[in-house]
Amino acid sequence: MKVYILDNGWLECDSNMMVAGKVTGTVNDKNPRTDWIKIPVYAVLIEHEDRRILYDTGCHPDAMKGYWPDGLKVVFPYYFNEGQQLDKQLKLIGLKPEDIDTVVLSHMHLDHAGNINMFKSADVYVHKKDFEYGLTLVHISQDRARHGAYIKEDMEVPVKEYHLVEKDFSLAPGVEVITLPGHTPGILGLVIHLEKEGTLIFPQDAVYTRDNYGPPARHSGIVYDSLAFLQSIEKVRCLEKEFNARVMFSHDMEFFKSMKKAPEYYD
Repeated sequence: MKVYILDNGWLECDSNMMVAGKVTGTVNDKNPRTDWIKIPVYAVLIEHEDRRILYDTGCHPDAMKGYWPDGLKVVFPYYFNEGQQLDKQLKLIGLKPEDIDTVVLSHMHLDHAGNINMFKSADVYVHKKDFEYGLTLVHISQDRARHGAYIKEDMEVPVKEYHLVEKDFSLAPGVEVITLPGHTPGILGLVIHLEKEGTLIFPQDAVYTRDNYGPPARHSGIVYDSLAFLQSIEKVRCLEKEFNARVMFSHDMEFFKSMKKAPEYYD
């Protein structure tokens, strides 16, 4: 089994979006400057003996050309070069989108489900509560500003079949799907047991950065359920200890720089 990190470019945002209260005013500095930072966007390809599994799909290449509403474009502007487009990243390891038979979406926010349209012939696993919540938001009003971080076009892509997940389960030998609610009503993380490099835990937006992870755990600036968010971080911490695992943070640029990128791999 091989695990590839597919670099899909980066977002920029206020650091308080990643760690709530990271920059705060005090009586001595009542109007502090916020930190404007870059955060990575990536997908994970698992080349398994039984199948090819893609975990998340990154951002749509037309995000800044009208695919995203204006409000999101100014809060989370998206940047990439041609080689960071998802199909080009797959090409680095000799694959095409149609070679992917299984997709796991951590959740359906714009930077994780943005290229789901490339995988219409795949079985897609997503948390049931996140899927239902996203569908509700994008259909409750035609005002795109009320859709949160969900994009209606992403939510409506027809695929081979959506598998709605509610509990932890084994997707394939050595690949476990875990539920990590909090950031949204439902996040799917992956626990991958590799022969040489041990266990990797991908919690995605259940744990944005090292600062969120702590200890102590700290909320992000985007939280659906604050209590569940902290409980999910502790669930990841327990799994890290149980398997002596490495936690692979989703939006930590310094950590991302240390990760192997395709065509390199973890095995």
